[in-house]
Amino acid sequence: MKDKENINEEKKEGAIESDILEPFDMSQDNSVESDVTFVDSTEDGEELPERDKIKKKRDELKICRQEREEYLTGWQRAKADYINLQKELDEVRINSSIFAKENMLASLLPALDSFDMAFTNKDIWEKVDKEWRTGIEYIHQQFMSSLLNSGIEKIGAKDIPFDPQIHHSIKMVSTDDKDKDHIVAEVIQTGYKIGKRIIRPAGVNVYEFNK
Repeated sequence: MKDKENINEEKKEGAIESDILEPFDMSQDNSVESDVTFVDSTEDGEELPERDKIKKKRDELKICRQEREEYLTGWQRAKADYINLQKELDEVRINSSIFAKENMLASLLPALDSFDMAFTNKDIWEKVDKEWRTGIEYIHQQFMSSLLNSGIEKIGAKDIPFDPQIHHSIKMVSTDDKDKDHIVAEVIQTGYKIGKRIIRPAGVNVYEFNK
């Protein structure tokens, strides 16, 4: 009898506990979602007046504009520095190329002058075996073509006005022709240039009009 009474008591307690917990179903999310809106407020927590809100927005916009100007100025400065660096590097490359060509030309000048001396003395040159002479002239032509392709040009024309920038006067030659005054009469030593840079001026004799 005692066991029956205990069992009945446990059933009653279980039923009471079930009735109490039934409204609170733990398997379901009973939390309440609420929409939260943040508004500009004073230190006391009160909402800012409309005038103060506008002033705050203006201040924020002013800061944004200042930052934009700083970023733009920095970007423009960096771009200008990059362009200047590119120009400097290009100039260094050009100067290095010219310097290398100058060194090459300096080492070739004795051989070039020897060719000129041989060709200038026509009486002796024409007495040389024709086939051998033709071969040497062809080699010289190839040689000069290679120099020209490398940007190295001869300064060796006569019957043109004397130019102190590209000519070096060796001797003055008297003339009765007024039109020949200060005209190149003869090229004694061929000059060379790389672009507008004179490596060696041409040594020339120049006509001088007898007044």
